[in-house]
Amino acid sequence: MPVATRIEIRDLWREDWPEVARIYEQGIETGDATFETSVPSWREWDAAHLEAHRLVAVLDGRVAGWAALSPVSQRCVYAGVAEHSVYVAAEARGRGVGRELLAALVASSERGGIWTLESGIFPENEASLALHRAVGFRVVGVRERLGRMLGVWRDVLLLERRSEVIA
Repeated sequence: MPVATRIEIRDLWREDWPEVARIYEQGIETGDATFETSVPSWREWDAAHLEAHRLVAVLDGRVAGWAALSPVSQRCVYAGVAEHSVYVAAEARGRGVGRELLAALVASSERGGIWTLESGIFPENEASLALHRAVGFRVVGVRERLGRMLGVWRDVLLLERRSEVIA
């Protein structure tokens, strides 16, 4: 697929939820994006994600992807550590949407004082691993047989990106 020429990154609004949920469902259907088996309600998703760090990518006038941060802990010592999610619509994959979203999310996190971003990725999700490496993430560990999915034990790679801006 050709790389998109114009990707707009903006804040995710409540009104975007139907498209965000559709893209999330597509990720779930791949079997390699998450242990989740169904899309949460807006209320559940909203409660789990930091309001200041929710983005969508708009391509050809339509939401083509989303990215957001979740706190890893309520303890104050972890205030600068967040887990992130990034999902790209099936029809927009391979067009630079994920990279634009993830780069914008990194910038948003650093403006917000977050010094470490982390994510768990299935080893089979090679596209996501390549995307994360391209934006400065590194594998820091393997969580072996972390969970079962459709009766199969799955490993999860733990990735992190430490800010070079926030010491």
